[in-house]
Amino acid sequence: MVKAVRLRVFGRVQGVYFRQGTREQAERRGVTGWVRNLPDGSVEALLEGEEEGLREIVEWCSHGPPGARVEDIRVEWLEPTGRYEDFSIRYDL
Repeated sequence: MVKAVRLRVFGRVQGVYFRQGTREQAERRGVTGWVRNLPDGSVEALLEGEEEGLREIVEWCSHGPPGARVEDIRVEWLEPTGRYEDFSIRYDL
């Protein structure tokens, strides 16, 4: 079943390969959406795909890549929109 999830990850999560790692996790699982850094130092992601793959990515994001220090993760399950064809790193705010 296709679902969507929005993540907000706090801690030492910028400058540690977090966005690229999230994209790799998503691509391995056929998940679409995006990830970006926010001005407050957190990382935000919106993912759409099969629930099992999304849960695996949420688990990965709860610790992130080596060098990251995740202090908090907020998870919000949403209705999927189907508007994304791939997974990208966004540079807009």
